[in-house]
Amino acid sequence: MKFIFDLDTWQEIYSSIRKNKIRTAITIIGVMWGIFLLVVLLGAAKGVENNFNKIFGSFATNSVFIWAQSTSEPFKGFQEGRRLTLKMTDLASINSEIKGLEFVVPRHQTQAVATNNFKSGTFGIYGDYPELDKIQKKDMVWGRFINHNDILENKKVCVIEEEIYKQLFDKEEYPIGQYIKINSINYKLVGMYKEGALRTGGPQGSIHIPFTTFQQVYNRGNSIGWLTITGKSGFDISQIETDVKLLLKNLHQVNPEDNRAFGSFNLGKEIAKVTGFLTGMQFLTWFVGIATLIAGVFAIGNILLITVKERTKEIGIRRALGAKPWEIKRQIILESVFLTGVAGALGIIAGGLVLMIIDATMGKGDNATLSNPTVNVEVILIAFATLMILGTLIGLIPAQRAVSIKPIEALREE
Repeated sequence: MKFIFDLDTWQEIYSSIRKNKIRTAITIIGVMWGIFLLVVLLGAAKGVENNFNKIFGSFATNSVFIWAQSTSEPFKGFQEGRRLTLKMTDLASINSEIKGLEFVVPRHQTQAVATNNFKSGTFGIYGDYPELDKIQKKDMVWGRFINHNDILENKKVCVIEEEIYKQLFDKEEYPIGQYIKINSINYKLVGMYKEGALRTGGPQGSIHIPFTTFQQVYNRGNSIGWLTITGKSGFDISQIETDVKLLLKNLHQVNPEDNRAFGSFNLGKEIAKVTGFLTGMQFLTWFVGIATLIAGVFAIGNILLITVKERTKEIGIRRALGAKPWEIKRQIILESVFLTGVAGALGIIAGGLVLMIIDATMGKGDNATLSNPTVNVEVILIAFATLMILGTLIGLIPAQRAVSIKPIEALREE
């Protein structure tokens, strides 16, 4: 390893680079561009993934939402266009007949005016069960979410989103235990949570009250607005969706072929599509980045082959003076590794700077398209190590070409 620290070796490398400044610069840019692309594209892919997790991270990924609509076909004496309504009695049938269920949570929704002293706003009002917090985790700032005691006693309590707090309360005012009016009815505020990236209560936020209270106040009787269903690990949420809709058609005397009677949104299926896209995006990024790296490294090999040809006479003189083949080889390989290392370091630095700019311009605020676009240090080290290995291997080609020249032929070279 002493030759690495040999001053004469580095002087020769410097002399070779200085003689071919433009050619060397273009070669370095080619390799630098490869690792630059790899870093930026991997960082951007990670930013998209982070933003996706930010939007859907609070949701159980194996969830499906099902609601009743109108029939599109006549069946058993009923005309088409019959308006359907989900009932609480449907829950028992679903829980007993469908396998693989983790949660089956009924929900209601409406809009109403909420006021606190002289401040007011129109918000989304949701009737919910405590299990919703397990399906769509709430990041509580103060207090708690709805509990089963609230459900059993039809309590007039509410949990609000942070955006509503900003509109109805003074800054730094502690809201827990205070009362707000929803359509002129007083509700005790028991909790406040941070709003998620995926808003569900319209532009102004959500207020959650006990499901049973919602039924009583808005006279919904035994009806259900929609169902939020999650499947256990190992069960296909798409199959659960199909089974539940088929069961509901049977319970409500709907033609089994009627595809309009019950609507649904399969969050698990949509998330799987996005996850597949992200995986494909990362694969494409690695493919493009590595292909560009290899192309750049081959350019270094070509440059060194030209350099060897130009230095044929010099190499011949060194061989005639007793230089060993390995000494000639190691200098050319070291030059290849040096150029590759410099290009790689510059590409990584440039890629990191671009990701910082992207994060500062596109990764901030509620409408961020890329959240914290970064690349793991381990990935950078692997990419750089791969680049150095390729640089060493490609340096063997011109190195072997150099030592294959016979000294007497090299000395005759004009």
